[in-house]
Amino acid sequence: MNSYLIPANSKKSMLFFGLFNKFDLILFGSGIGASLLLMLILPVSELLFGIIAILPGAVCGFLVFPVPNYHNILTFLRNLIRFFTERRTFIWKGWCVLDESKEK
Repeated sequence: MNSYLIPANSKKSMLFFGLFNKFDLILFGSGIGASLLLMLILPVSELLFGIIAILPGAVCGFLVFPVPNYHNILTFLRNLIRFFTERRTFIWKGWCVLDESKEK
C-alpha cells in the first residue's frame, strides 16, 4: 500500500514545551530580562514608569503568543509584511495558454 500516516502534531516534538523554538525563547527571555532590569532602575511606584518597565516583556510575550495556522504572532507579522512589501508575480497557466502561441 505504501502510504504513510503522519500525525498533525509531529512537529511539536521539535519545539520546547511543544510551543516555542529557540529564537522564541531567546526573544521572550530578553524581553523579560529587560523588564526586570527596568523594574530595578525605574521608580515603579509611579504608574507611567511601571508601564514602561513592563512593556518590553509584554511586547515580547505578545510576539511569541501562539495563534492558529501560524506558529506565533511574530510569524504572522513577518508573513504579513512580506506579503505587502515583496513583488508578487503571477504566471499565467490558464485554459487559453495554448492559444497565445498561435496568435504570435
